[in-house]
Amino acid sequence: MPILIDLDVELAKKKMSVSDLAAAIDITPANVSVLKNGRAKAVRFSTLDAICRVLECQPGDILRWVPDSAEARAEANA
Repeated sequence: MPILIDLDVELAKKKMSVSDLAAAIDITPANVSVLKNGRAKAVRFSTLDAICRVLECQPGDILRWVPDSAEARAEANA
């Protein structure tokens, strides 16, 4: 999938855990983990809004698009 999730980066910047974020935006830690690990098929704008509000960031700080070939290289280097 060419949309990559950088939620872990923003959480690290704020020194916040998945549990802390989940409590702050009122969703389960399991659902935050699904999003953080790139397994989510969709994200509601209300959830994205809540994440950005709590982490004081922009949607582009969390979501980024990369071409398929670049994604394959990024995963191979990880």
